[in-house]
Amino acid sequence: MAVPEIRTPLPGPKAAALIARDAAVISPSYTRGYPLVVGQARGCAVEDVDGNVFLDCAAGIAVNATGHSHPDVVRAIVDQAAKFQHMSGTDFYYEPQIRLGEALAAVAPMPGGVKSFFGNSGSEAVEASIKLARYATGRSHLIAFLGGFHGRTLGSLSLTASKTVQRRGFGPLLPGVSHVPFANCYRCPVNATPDACGAECLDVLEHETLVHLVSPDEVAAVVVEPIQGEGGYLVAPNQFLARLRDITSQHGILLVVDEVQSGMGRTGQMFAIQHSGVEPDIVAIAKGVASGMPLGVSLARAELMSWPPGAHASTFGGNPIACAAALETIRLLREQLMANAERVGARLMAGLVALADKHAVIGDVRGRGLMIGVELVRDRQTKARAIEERNAVVNAAFRRGLLILGAGKNTVRFCPPLVLTEDEADTAVRIFDEALGDVAGH
Repeated sequence: MAVPEIRTPLPGPKAAALIARDAAVISPSYTRGYPLVVGQARGCAVEDVDGNVFLDCAAGIAVNATGHSHPDVVRAIVDQAAKFQHMSGTDFYYEPQIRLGEALAAVAPMPGGVKSFFGNSGSEAVEASIKLARYATGRSHLIAFLGGFHGRTLGSLSLTASKTVQRRGFGPLLPGVSHVPFANCYRCPVNATPDACGAECLDVLEHETLVHLVSPDEVAAVVVEPIQGEGGYLVAPNQFLARLRDITSQHGILLVVDEVQSGMGRTGQMFAIQHSGVEPDIVAIAKGVASGMPLGVSLARAELMSWPPGAHASTFGGNPIACAAALETIRLLREQLMANAERVGARLMAGLVALADKHAVIGDVRGRGLMIGVELVRDRQTKARAIEERNAVVNAAFRRGLLILGAGKNTVRFCPPLVLTEDEADTAVRIFDEALGDVAGH
């Protein structure tokens, strides 16, 4: 099929009818950015119910790492479903869960033995990480970063500091949580160059939060995204992560990295933290780990995961079908797709950077592998955020057949399936160029 190919006004008649039915029965809390009603999908192509075909650079919010309905993943799902669909790894043993634990241990970003706790989502992976950090340290306080997104359950939401709408009306949240500034190199207050970056943004943590607000010996963990996802695709520089590791190690604080969006090969490494050489204590994993099947993992150093039976569990976590999908996903990532993410990501990045010469609305292009953010501004000198323009560009791209999403206040995120080809990357750049022209001119 041609990708993209728009055959009807959007939404088409079938899509419009389904959207009307949706409004009557589905929670209005969902954040639908544009009227896409999916009919079927393969690889990086998504066809809606009216036959319109789109190039997918959103991947179900970075979930479909191996592309839509990868035949090897589908085969693994079907084979496992024919054997048994569920037995609950909380109460029984089965080989797919054990094999997945072994596979994750083999790719973990920290040396030595590691163990896995299986849940169903990123939020559950973060919740498990919170509970484990408190149990293992005997401490209660947690520190997270402004702009971070860690989930919507009450514990993970207490760490989240991305948008007020995500927290408004749900208090009181988990007590004993502090937030500190994250590294935003594009808006660095000291205008440090990458070579001269001393991670001054961590001064607040080291010299204010841990001095005036909470004693370090009360802090169980610092939770950080190596690349903030919902917060705007902000890439933490290696100096920032190294200094954060030094601070936490000095005080016996656990370093928890949230790799829900940045992990599973998306940046060209299995985990984004590996670009820095920093070794965490706990890793929260979800999204791309099982190519669309619901699975979340809290991966921790073995000596930390010493809690007794009954301390934490999940009925559906580590479902055998999700485990089978994850095992095939990890194989594909290691054999092909991490390398493809690095290679095609470099081409996509170069194409998007080149657009900055043409469109003054582009303030910054940043990312790693196939996790790239384009920040839009109204003025490059003041860096005033182009919020409405960003939303308009996302919708203009949709009308031209490209699926992208916003991140932060004014950033466009490109997080396509890791099977994206160089030709598809070029197509994405071309359509994005046209969408920018539609909204902001040249």
